[in-house]
Amino acid sequence: MGLGSIWQLGYVVRDLDAALEHWLAAGVGPWYVFDPLRVERFCYRGGPSIVPDIAVGLAYSGGIQVELIHQRDDAPTLYRDFLATSGEGLQHLGFRPTDYDAALAAGVAAGWEVAHEGSGSGTRFVYLDAASHAGTVTELVDLDPRTDSFFAHMATEAATWDGLTRPVHLLTPRS
Repeated sequence: MGLGSIWQLGYVVRDLDAALEHWLAAGVGPWYVFDPLRVERFCYRGGPSIVPDIAVGLAYSGGIQVELIHQRDDAPTLYRDFLATSGEGLQHLGFRPTDYDAALAAGVAAGWEVAHEGSGSGTRFVYLDAASHAGTVTELVDLDPRTDSFFAHMATEAATWDGLTRPVHLLTPRS
């Protein structure tokens, strides 16, 4: 299917502050918190859905991005479903395929269900659910150049972070 290497580990959490403290104590950071996460379009299990109220924390551990997802409402999402069935934990593996559209088409052709998808700030994402892949869902991400550049900055900052300076950066979307 040509997904490439795992790029991201996505954890669903009930308490973002507690999760940040856990990961900071493990030496992962600095964290960038998007509160709320700006999403312009969101679909759940094939139909339009309410855009969920979500805060997201992002940091790097080596070349892997760690994502903490905290949903504050009851909008239908895979995050809400995961909390209800599994509690907190690793909910998805994220990939940045070279050809997003081809990887998505191959996943659908292989029987993977488009479970939720959307876009925000020029970035497209889709979560594919496959009964043949137990435990997590697969996220495909198609980053716009500006977001890609910002994530590269985050990875560089993590590589040189002293473990103390500005452990959390709170970012809010521009109006």
